[in-house]
Amino acid sequence: MTTRTAPGPRERLLDAAQELTYRHGVGVGVDALLKAANVARRSLYEHFGGKDGLIAEVLRRSTAEDEADYRRTMDAAGDDPRDRLLAIFDRLAEVIGKPDFRGCRYLAADFTLTDPDHPGHAITRHYRERVHQLLEVELRKLDHPRPAHAADQLFLLIDGTLAAGATRPDTYPAASARELAEQILNTQPR
Repeated sequence: MTTRTAPGPRERLLDAAQELTYRHGVGVGVDALLKAANVARRSLYEHFGGKDGLIAEVLRRSTAEDEADYRRTMDAAGDDPRDRLLAIFDRLAEVIGKPDFRGCRYLAADFTLTDPDHPGHAITRHYRERVHQLLEVELRKLDHPRPAHAADQLFLLIDGTLAAGATRPDTYPAASARELAEQILNTQPR
């Protein structure tokens, strides 16, 4: 029988910040983060150098989790690239339908982090590049005539779905985006 140890201050800070920044945005106060994590202020600076470092690490952790979710979703859809891409929009419908859905963490962070040099911007940019690559790989397998451009279009639909899902969920944005994605995928080779 293995004994589980309680998470240390670093993990508690990450867990609390990941939850609170999603629910309340990256502008959530340091005191609220420390209270939720049940750690002393010193732990924040010791492990992350301050709130900016914590926010960057939360974004890094979240992007890894979300990219893995895209991969799982696509893998569960089988080998057909078309099915794999459309499965993303079915998954977005599930995500948007959750009662705790608050929109896209990365769009919110990019809008809220006013310092263009904040390390969080590089993390969200890199995340978008990796997801774009996932889309483009499938579009190449599909022999799409403009895979990079089509990946841009699909990514725009993903961002729009997440934004509309937070502001107008009753419009079923994932279903509408899926229909538009089908049109993008139906583009015939030249």
